[in-house]
Amino acid sequence: MGLHGFASLWYRLFVVRQRANCLIMVEITIKLPDMLARTFGATPEARSQRLTEDAAIEEYRAGRLSQRQVGEMLGLDYWQTERFLTERNVSLNYSLGDLQADRATLDAVLGSP
Repeated sequence: MGLHGFASLWYRLFVVRQRANCLIMVEITIKLPDMLARTFGATPEARSQRLTEDAAIEEYRAGRLSQRQVGEMLGLDYWQTERFLTERNVSLNYSLGDLQADRATLDAVLGSP
């Protein structure tokens, strides 16, 4: 139990920079009452994972993280990230503009029909 009924939770939040194909991770500490902290998991590791996943989902939904960044945050490859987001009912951030840009790229590569 933490000081004065508070538990400190450590979790990875996001990548700050990439150097020589090595991700540099930042640790963030938040303080919560012990009883509230337990709602996020039974162990410090489970709490860390849950809060990191929740932060990744929220930032992705808000458009502040890309799918690739979510994967980096959680240590997942492309397909694992797709599965993670799908299992949590998170809609793909793919706009009409993205579709039009992809179609234009395909037309340029494959030739217009």
